[in-house]
Amino acid sequence: MTQSEFASQLQRYGPQREGLDRATPEEARQYCAQLARTHYENFTVGSCLLRKPLKQHFFNVYAYCRWADDLADEIQRPERAEELLNWWQIQLSDCYRGLSWHPVFVALQETIDEFDIPIDPFRNLLIAFRRDQQQKHYSTFSELLEYCRHSANPVGHLVLFLGHSYNSDNVELSDHICTGLQLANFWQDVCRDFRRGRIYLPRETIAQYNCNEAEFQMGRATEGFRQALEHEVARAEQMLERGLPLVERVDRSIRLEVDIFVHAGLAVLNAIRQCDFDVWSERPTIGRMTKARLLSGAIRRRWLGRVMRGAR
Repeated sequence: MTQSEFASQLQRYGPQREGLDRATPEEARQYCAQLARTHYENFTVGSCLLRKPLKQHFFNVYAYCRWADDLADEIQRPERAEELLNWWQIQLSDCYRGLSWHPVFVALQETIDEFDIPIDPFRNLLIAFRRDQQQKHYSTFSELLEYCRHSANPVGHLVLFLGHSYNSDNVELSDHICTGLQLANFWQDVCRDFRRGRIYLPRETIAQYNCNEAEFQMGRATEGFRQALEHEVARAEQMLERGLPLVERVDRSIRLEVDIFVHAGLAVLNAIRQCDFDVWSERPTIGRMTKARLLSGAIRRRWLGRVMRGAR
């Protein structure tokens, strides 16, 4: 969603409209579905395979995350963004009290009730979005992982709830995947984030490869920058690979989606390698052919898995 598009959404569904136009359940579901279908290039790869009873619930969760992310990223003044994130958290609390009016929360309330989802994953995401208003640089990789604990990992917990697969072992594997996906997105979007005043590449990594933040101003992939990014791409890849066993552990209802999410992250990292870590000249993305391969690969792995299990 562009800044102007989100401004229009905020005008229509923002705090000033609270309680005036309560969405009907059907309107709310349609709103969330439309939002999900028109955003996030990798989401549609998995959503086309979702079983029909789950699809709307994924859309509802995605709409919540999309709105929260846009409140953090598309509002120019940090203090205003924090105000709106606080408002969004109040709406979340009202949702758990059965007082929803915003279309996202009217739809989300159905999902929360259906899968008995606690408030913590939704609330934890807002911690990260508030942090984005206050912290623009990260000194160490450990500090960045702590950010991912709130910005990415709760999304995986929500997916596990939707797939009736939430347990401590699965949560650990899911956290590896979600952190790896978040890091892949950071390294894909170094240029975009820098324009917003944020540098996620840890200062310790930048220093290790004789790079410095002044080089970011040039918007050019120096040798030191390429080496620093290569180092972090490898760490993100390790995260995703560590989480890969989750694919065979979750319920069949979400197995294909988890498989695709992991391999989509790996494909993004490969795209960064293919452009020789020059994320300044062009944002590395995965095209339609790659998405088709992700889809066919996931289906093939599921088919082979069934054949192997039947042969035992």
